[in-house]
Amino acid sequence: MRPLPVRGVLRLGRGSDTWYHAALSAVIAAAIPNLTLLAFGRLDLALYTSAGSLVALYAHGRPYAARALTLARVAALMLVSLAVALATAALTEDVAIRVAVAALLAAGHKFASDAARLGPPGNVIFTFVASSCAFVPQRLADVPVHVALGLAGAAISWLVCMAPALVRPDGPERLAVARALEAAARLRRAETAGDAPPRARHDAATAINAAWHTLLLVPEGAAGRRVPLETLLVRAESVLGGASEPSGQRSGPSPERLLGWAAALRRGRPVPVPAGTDAAELRELAGLADERRARAASRPRGTRAVLAALRRSSPLLPVATRVGVSAAAAGWLTMLLGVGRPYWAVVTAAAIFQANLVLTWRRALQRVLGNLLGLALFTALLPVIGIGPLALVLVALAAQFAAEATMSRNYWLGSVFVTPMALSMVEFAGYRPASELVGDRWLDTCVGAAVGLLGCVLITNRRASGRIGGALDRLSAAVAETHAVTGAAPGTVAALRDRVTTALVDLRDAVDVAEGEWWQRALPAERVERAERDGHRALATLAATGTVRDEEAA
Repeated sequence: MRPLPVRGVLRLGRGSDTWYHAALSAVIAAAIPNLTLLAFGRLDLALYTSAGSLVALYAHGRPYAARALTLARVAALMLVSLAVALATAALTEDVAIRVAVAALLAAGHKFASDAARLGPPGNVIFTFVASSCAFVPQRLADVPVHVALGLAGAAISWLVCMAPALVRPDGPERLAVARALEAAARLRRAETAGDAPPRARHDAATAINAAWHTLLLVPEGAAGRRVPLETLLVRAESVLGGASEPSGQRSGPSPERLLGWAAALRRGRPVPVPAGTDAAELRELAGLADERRARAASRPRGTRAVLAALRRSSPLLPVATRVGVSAAAAGWLTMLLGVGRPYWAVVTAAAIFQANLVLTWRRALQRVLGNLLGLALFTALLPVIGIGPLALVLVALAAQFAAEATMSRNYWLGSVFVTPMALSMVEFAGYRPASELVGDRWLDTCVGAAVGLLGCVLITNRRASGRIGGALDRLSAAVAETHAVTGAAPGTVAALRDRVTTALVDLRDAVDVAEGEWWQRALPAERVERAERDGHRALATLAATGTVRDEEAA
């Protein structure tokens, strides 16, 4: 057992390089229906269209073909959750039952989001929508109409998020490859200065692995714009291998060359063609990409991934159980303390849960501070909101933009603006005085965070350390196969490179998760260190086989 960290929890980091994509999309997707309803004098219905508008926060890192499908799945989950929450509100006045339904939905949202690897903002948005709507006065006959309004908001979000494809159809994959090139440049500079730290290698491997996954989502018919990006990614991958020439000089492109290619991709310039690349190599890369795509297609995704994760040994089940139990306990406790609509406690308990106790502790501190400051900001904005409905809409839109602009710097800072945005959305319905709403949210935040932390301590994820053993076995098997790689076909080498890189990333992720649990078996630290060292040596062996031309030597 180690003390929970406090240092650095509130430190601001670098912002996301694409924060404005989600910010502008979400604001535009919300502004269209909200201003339309305002013009017709029905702003009370904006809560339901806002549920669909929040779909615009997802899938901004995916190629547009994959983004279209992901947004449709997000919208489906959002609308099903909305329908269940509204039906519950219409069928029962019992607050305890409403809390139980909201908690069950929160557990389902956490499980589905993690299994499908949905990415930020994850399960929190679904849980906020379902929990808040479960406590809105509702008639059963109005539920279909309100769900239809949510569908309209989701359709607008889909169109807004897909619109950039008309201007730059390869934007997401360009950004993914640019990030991989920049991570490879940082690794190369660290190697030049001395021994690169394990974290630098892990970050480079993660960025390169993510870029490959992004490129594999590009449709087969778009090979003309995909293959040149794959050429650059292979050059970045050669840096990850760390191969050296007999003279002791590192092979592969220099950091300056990698950063230059990344800058060209980010600025929308023509995709750079590394020196020494010819038509034969492009054909070879196209064939290797097809083999990669075939292997990737065999892995479960989306709904199939969620169903595959339902096995009894799944490490996601304890996490979902934590969320459901803690969300229910937080809601019921605040109900006993006199809060009539304790949805914020449910949301808070569900939002703080991360992969392990340490990360959950950090998120709880960030959430409490951000929410309390956000409540103070909302209180200060009440005179502005009181001016009229238009002021309420503008405050909600401004808060949403600010939340997306700051969330990647640190969760607590983004929460400062998420809180007034969320409370403004609930105010659209106008069912409660704002002063009463603020008072209840102060209590909900503190109780939800405390109960969530307690649930994380009591319901331990003992399966977290078990993932390390499986990841070690997969890495060892992949490394063993590289010993006989000499003379192998290019497709075989590429497949091995994929296996080793993926196994390295999975092992480090499993170790990071297990290290943050307070009650675990002793971790095999020496075996992990040795396996990671062997894995990077294996990548160097694969990079030195000559299946991919070295750009610097050319």
